[in-house]
Amino acid sequence: MEIFLKNGSIQLDNGATCQDAALKISDGLARSAVAAKINGKLCDLSEKLSDGEKVEIVTLKDKEGLEVYRHTCAHVLAQALKNIFPTCNLAIGPVIDNGFYYDVDFNTPITQDDFVKIESEMLKIIKANTPIERFELPRKEAVKLMKKYGEKYKIELIEDLPENEPISFYKQGSFTDLCRGPHLPSTGKIKAFKLISIAGAYWRGNEKNKMLTRIYGVAFAKKDEMEAYFTMLEEAKKRDHIKLGKELKLFALMGEGKGFPFFLPDGMILKNILVDYWRGLHRKEGYVEIQTPIILTRSLWENSGHWDHYKDNMYTTIIDGEDCAVKPMNCPGGMLVYKLAPHSYKDLPLRAAELGLVHRHEKSGQLHGLFRVRCFTQDDAHIFMLPEQITDEIKGVVRLTDKIYKQFGFKYKIELSTRPENSMGSEEDWNTATAALKAALDDLNLEYELNEGDGAFYGPKIDFHLQDSIGRTWQCGTIQLDFQMPQRFELEYIGEDGMKHRPIMIHRAIYGSIERFIGILIEHYAGKFPVWLAPRQVKILPITDRTLDYAEEVANALREKGIRCEIDKRNEKIGYKLREAKMEKVPYVLVVGDKEVEDKTVNVNKRGVEEKQTVSLVDFVNTVVEENDNKIIF
Repeated sequence: MEIFLKNGSIQLDNGATCQDAALKISDGLARSAVAAKINGKLCDLSEKLSDGEKVEIVTLKDKEGLEVYRHTCAHVLAQALKNIFPTCNLAIGPVIDNGFYYDVDFNTPITQDDFVKIESEMLKIIKANTPIERFELPRKEAVKLMKKYGEKYKIELIEDLPENEPISFYKQGSFTDLCRGPHLPSTGKIKAFKLISIAGAYWRGNEKNKMLTRIYGVAFAKKDEMEAYFTMLEEAKKRDHIKLGKELKLFALMGEGKGFPFFLPDGMILKNILVDYWRGLHRKEGYVEIQTPIILTRSLWENSGHWDHYKDNMYTTIIDGEDCAVKPMNCPGGMLVYKLAPHSYKDLPLRAAELGLVHRHEKSGQLHGLFRVRCFTQDDAHIFMLPEQITDEIKGVVRLTDKIYKQFGFKYKIELSTRPENSMGSEEDWNTATAALKAALDDLNLEYELNEGDGAFYGPKIDFHLQDSIGRTWQCGTIQLDFQMPQRFELEYIGEDGMKHRPIMIHRAIYGSIERFIGILIEHYAGKFPVWLAPRQVKILPITDRTLDYAEEVANALREKGIRCEIDKRNEKIGYKLREAKMEKVPYVLVVGDKEVEDKTVNVNKRGVEEKQTVSLVDFVNTVVEENDNKIIF
């Protein structure tokens, strides 16, 4: 039979497997193969092939390959737990970023002190290099098998699966687990893993159900990759934005407002710098700015679809006997603004930006500093356009996003997400929208990953994943193409033919959440903001009271040029003041004594530079003004 690859085809005997295909291509590929894709569907290497099928061999260099690897680690963990704690009941063990977890119901609680013996048992299972085999059973037989093993949670999962659908299991030696798969061909392919933490988790995420024990682990293709990961975690601890935000007096988290951060004066300076930068760029790009109400009526949210699709995340209230909701998103209000006036095709594209404060209900256990909050400012924009303008407008948003991210020193990856299961609208509209996003990215020669089924409920989207200075990724910007909301709100424009037409709409955000973006910046720079972002750009330290007047002269020279500075007038030793300024991570600290007064100079202590310099006041002002105005990152 003939099997098609990305580049060409191969001939295989009838009944050949994906592993046979890998071996046919090369011995090296067969050794590194962990799974395969048949006609785009991920499967085990043991899966049999049919004539004419398209096959792609998956290795640990692929994202899917690492997921298969980590999923198998979860099964090895489960087997080790059953070996050590035979009476425990297994629940679920999915893959997460960099690793996996397994939820388990123990008769006797365990702690992290048990990790040593669990890991030791896992290593025995891995060393045995046991083959992993898939098999399927009818529903009744599947339930019977799980009853034999006493796995009540697995039985509940089986009973929720569709009728008449075969149920798949994976067996490694004496251990069998309910699983969709796929998995590694054997346990011996696992090279680097570690159990890292333990937590409580309600069965199926429902607080009315029993609390289970969740064991987290990480797994990597190589040991040095795992070591690099733990090194990164140690560095991340030093950069923790909650710790630094408190030390630098940027924001506060208080019990009186859980999930609602308080911004302090220096934090507001930073926030306003980001807003001013954003506004300036958007004016140049032809955006108008609007503001819509925070609370709007239930009928609006029903019309937008949020009441049906997003109600659990919304705060609701009653005003004058009418159901209302605090907005979780800005878009429905933007629709109402568009409808206030008639529009012609000559008016489009209309780019309406909004720095909108939105509220979303997050569970208290999910709140985390500025990264997960209950209210935040979205740097939103909605672009209303003609069908023929779609590709150019998307390209314009991508270029603007690229400009902003590069300004902060971020690299990024792009992900294109397609239609989810609970979507609105016709297949034709979704296909058109997805094709338009692909065309824009292709025209710009940008690489992107396809994320099937993860689009918004109203349209496909492009997501930007930033990479920070220590290699972590953050999802921030998004571009969402929407055919649905203009239809729901009956938006119109008069076309060149004099007839009414429906505009197409883009939802987009670049910072995503200004609050979260600030948290990312704090960790990206480890609190050492470049001059243009630093709340306090220069700190002036007079050595004695005799030099206070000159310190004021220096400050005035800087303030006249728009530089943010402060004089430390306290009666403290200069060494103490210098150490404190260093802890505050001020970019420039100027020491002024009698010599500096006489020569009209300043002694410059530049953050991160050991060598001190004495330069003229004029030269220093010019230097810091250039760094600020050109937004230089050092």
